Amino acid sequence: MMQMRTHTCGELRIEDAGKAVTLAGWLENMRVVSGSLAFVVLRDFYGTTQIVVENDEMMKTFRSITKESTIQVEGTVRERSSKNPNQETGDIEVVPTSVKVLGRCRYNELPFEINHSREADEQVRLKYRYLDLRNPAVKKNILLRCHVVEALRKAMTEHGFLEITTPILTASSPEGARDYLVPARKHPGKFYALPQAPQQFKQLLMTAGFDRYFQIAPCFRDEDARGDRSPGEFYQLDMEMAFASQEDVFAVLEDVLPPVFAKFGTWHRASSAPFQRIPYREAMEKYGSDKPDLRIDLVSQDVTDILKDCGFGPFASRRDLTDENGTVTGSEETGVCIKAVVVSHFEGTRKFIDKTLADVEVQAGAKPYWFRVDENGSFVGGIAKFAAPLQDALTRALGLVPGDFVGLAAGRLTQAQKTAGVLIKTMGAAVPGHMDREQYAFCWIVDFPMYEIGEESGELEFCHNPFSMPSGGLDTLLKAERGEIDPLSITADQYDLVVNGVELSSGAVRNHDPEIMVKAFELVRLGEEDVKKKFPAMYNAFCYGAPPHAGIAPGIDRMVMLLAGEDSIREIIPFPMNKNAQDVMMGAPSEVTAHQLEELHIRSTATQEEMHADGEEE
Repeated sequence: MMQMRTHTCGELRIEDAGKAVTLAGWLENMRVVSGSLAFVVLRDFYGTTQIVVENDEMMKTFRSITKESTIQVEGTVRERSSKNPNQETGDIEVVPTSVKVLGRCRYNELPFEINHSREADEQVRLKYRYLDLRNPAVKKNILLRCHVVEALRKAMTEHGFLEITTPILTASSPEGARDYLVPARKHPGKFYALPQAPQQFKQLLMTAGFDRYFQIAPCFRDEDARGDRSPGEFYQLDMEMAFASQEDVFAVLEDVLPPVFAKFGTWHRASSAPFQRIPYREAMEKYGSDKPDLRIDLVSQDVTDILKDCGFGPFASRRDLTDENGTVTGSEETGVCIKAVVVSHFEGTRKFIDKTLADVEVQAGAKPYWFRVDENGSFVGGIAKFAAPLQDALTRALGLVPGDFVGLAAGRLTQAQKTAGVLIKTMGAAVPGHMDREQYAFCWIVDFPMYEIGEESGELEFCHNPFSMPSGGLDTLLKAERGEIDPLSITADQYDLVVNGVELSSGAVRNHDPEIMVKAFELVRLGEEDVKKKFPAMYNAFCYGAPPHAGIAPGIDRMVMLLAGEDSIREIIPFPMNKNAQDVMMGAPSEVTAHQLEELHIRSTATQEEMHADGEEE
């Protein structure tokens, strides 16, 4: 019992009838039946209780109280004559003897109805987030987040991991995204950076002799928002293990995550160990994505050899070269790849096809093509006239039967794969019978390429994490250096955990050997001095004898978003920023005084017009 209440608004039951009680909460609604009879809904964190008003004096008191004011009600519990089976306290009501206003709502009009806040404009919801969070449906997601974090902490501790916090103010590090910089007042012209991840610190903990580390780590990246990514900050279940391999990391997460998803998820089915493992190149070929949604049964198949040069322009393997006068001067190979996605039992209309493929084109950045197999086994619609002469070969290769729809993607390999991947995702979700939605389907994507050719530089660059251990270690790097193997063929001991088409986390076996680390950087034209300069603490620490170690960091925000069945990550964050990385409730980012800038040895070059434009929502 608390001083201001004897019970919560979700606590009273039929066995409490006759008790004198004190409740406290928000006045949610008042329904007046007659001059002296009204029903009031009182809401607190735990639920709602009906208060019944039955006399003129109490009616006058309640009429003077605005909705969403906080009040204290003393009264007697009695059995309701008309019970509400949909309400936990629906068997009882409280007859008030006294009412006290604890915090008056000074506005007669609210920005939105509390219980319908999710229907309001998002900017309004974010500005009045403290009201939005009063909505039980919104609050439910925050409670889910608390329970999930609690379960993860318990599971990690039971697996022998120690929770250790790492610094928030650190040094800027080239980790792939923009840093948030913090000026150092005592060191003019120098800056701290908020950590994009505790990556270096957790590896240093392994070097320091800690065997198993984890934390619910805040991470800061100056990135644009997406549906599954919040700008500014996010949280991850950061973990690292000494004397560990990829298999050790997999074993821990395959034991920790399925029970959490099965218990707290919207769907109560989750993949059990071992999760399916798919090499990166196979994932791109089969699913057109390194984030495949295994709830969908569609796959991509290569039909380049069959359809190239069929007479359809986008499928041509060569194209003419012309001079400024339009005269053909020669030809060149297009490098075209053609991928097919077969959708069986297709009954969609032409209108459905046009709309769906238009959506695919927007997402993929390239136009998809199509044809269908009619009830007689003939190819119809779309580019059927080009495919029909090759009907026998296509039927054998794709196993076509009447009722099949064939979506086609063409272009250079990466573009064709991307378009096929969007076809799979879009058609799988839209066509009945091809997606088992009510589950959490996990998989590991493994064997990522260590290197790639940079789009801008045209030279060899790291593909993902430069600190991943190359498969085969130093021997593989030396073979690449001697020209015995193609550097692009080198894979890294790096892995992603994917669930329902969402990348939940990335991890790797770390490159803990300075000699291997330097050689890996030399292949991208950086030497030992560059490594020492960019990563001095980690390089020096590894020179004192580092253990082999590996880790991963599942995203908490994305995890809870999946568990809650939400499409936007902002729905599971207590106080999210908007799409422009603005906190419209607190007014951040905000201007600061000239004195503050002077103390930090900073001068702003932004014009007044730029500063005002910054506050405008796109």
